[in-house]
Amino acid sequence: MQLTHLGLPVRDEQRSQRFYSEYFGFDPATAQRYPDGTVIIRNADGFDLALHPVLGEVGPLPEFLHFGFRFPEPAGVRALRDRLTADGIEIIEQADESGYVSFKCLDPDGHRIETYWEPVP
Repeated sequence: MQLTHLGLPVRDEQRSQRFYSEYFGFDPATAQRYPDGTVIIRNADGFDLALHPVLGEVGPLPEFLHFGFRFPEPAGVRALRDRLTADGIEIIEQADESGYVSFKCLDPDGHRIETYWEPVP
């Protein structure tokens, strides 16, 4: 069994699609729209991200609530962190140690995203 799906409430699904496509590898060509307005986009690993439009604010969300993307090498984490920073996306937490490299940022609706590398045991 494998986790392959995450649903997120969003205020603007097109803005969220652009964000997740540009920075996290979700392919807008895979977008499927459902009658309730939800749009599902998929990445190259077959993970489905369901973006469900809501009216008003999405949060506030508990600080511990987040989801993450694992990179195979620490350089990938650093490169994405630098790219997000250059594009004006705030990095809210980061670590860069010999056995762990990570950062957290917020998506356009305030969902916390962790991007990390650590050796696989």
